[in-house]
Amino acid sequence: MIVGDQLSELSDSISVVHFMPGLPFRDGGPSRSVVRLTDSLAMDARLSIALVSHSVAGLPSIPSMNEHVFRITEYTSNSLALKSGLVDRRLLVATLANQRQDLLHTHCLWHPANHWAMRLATKNSIPLICQPRGMLEPWALNHKALKKRLALLFFQRADLERTRAFIATSAMEAESIRRFGLRQPVAIIPNGVDFPLNQSKPERPVAKPERDRVVLFLSRLHPGKGATVLVKAWAQCRLPGWRLILAGPDDGDHLSEVMRHVEQFDVSGSVEYVGELQGAAKAAAYRSADLFVLPSFGENFGMVVAEALSFGVPVITTRATPWPDLKTFDCGWWIDTGVDPLIAALREAMALPDDARSQMGKRGETLAARYQWSNSARQTGDFYRWILGRGDRPDCVMTD
Repeated sequence: MIVGDQLSELSDSISVVHFMPGLPFRDGGPSRSVVRLTDSLAMDARLSIALVSHSVAGLPSIPSMNEHVFRITEYTSNSLALKSGLVDRRLLVATLANQRQDLLHTHCLWHPANHWAMRLATKNSIPLICQPRGMLEPWALNHKALKKRLALLFFQRADLERTRAFIATSAMEAESIRRFGLRQPVAIIPNGVDFPLNQSKPERPVAKPERDRVVLFLSRLHPGKGATVLVKAWAQCRLPGWRLILAGPDDGDHLSEVMRHVEQFDVSGSVEYVGELQGAAKAAAYRSADLFVLPSFGENFGMVVAEALSFGVPVITTRATPWPDLKTFDCGWWIDTGVDPLIAALREAMALPDDARSQMGKRGETLAARYQWSNSARQTGDFYRWILGRGDRPDCVMTD
């Protein structure tokens, strides 16, 4: 028998279906952050969460801690049907047939699956929230610009204009949404970090003269992440006893271009590519690093920055990422994009005594402690309730 508070809780429950085009490891931050967010939302008894995604044949997907993930329509990455936009709507509808939907929440843009989610929302008069995850940032819009202009013409702009509200992971991304001409409510809700800050972490390696110091780049090998810029800068400021470790999945054969730069600038003796890292291997890479560098041309958040900080590693990243707090907390360098600013930051960072970098890392851990998935989930739930008229306007909603 359901009585009292239990009845009130059921009547206040909200059913939310999330859409993500795919969740393969190779896609980096967005795939991981969507799963982590929905896992955290699923811990709220007042929310019923489903995550609907496509599976890509032959590629492992991000694992979920909770049983709310539905993967439909397995396709190959070069599928003609996918490229032509013929996503199987029948499977999508069938997957949702037994799911009550108070809200639809889509992640990323430009994919037919996102469009079918909007069609479903429009047909059934369900409010839709869009989380672009960096795909309205200037650099992202200029990458493969012709395809995006065509998508805007045929479906994407109309879908964005029909969206009820947006979620941005930083104030910088919220400004990009506004710059695109979209005036709907925008909530600014940062991602969390993948590694629990209360997890027991082994001590960082003791700094000894005979130990090589490590500069770590860990991200997708993609033109927008700035790995070639880093190799050029490294050639100008490498020091004896320091080495550069490049880690991450190859995206579109960009690795071959990066390694050509390594050979061209004659730094192969101090640069090593170690491939894609996950789990314990990834954690070990952070623990062994003395400095983390992400010279990106555009990030809506930059999960690897938060991860590095959570492991006590000072960070160098660019003003194209939303990390001005690196300066505020004195735990890193927030620089202009390009080779010359990166050379100056690397020289300054590598010239510091080990103890000084260690102190910066401790301050970075304090900053990273702000980014907990439980906080992201709480703010997202509050935003859902406000959009549905069941709660007050939360503080995370952008004021215009």
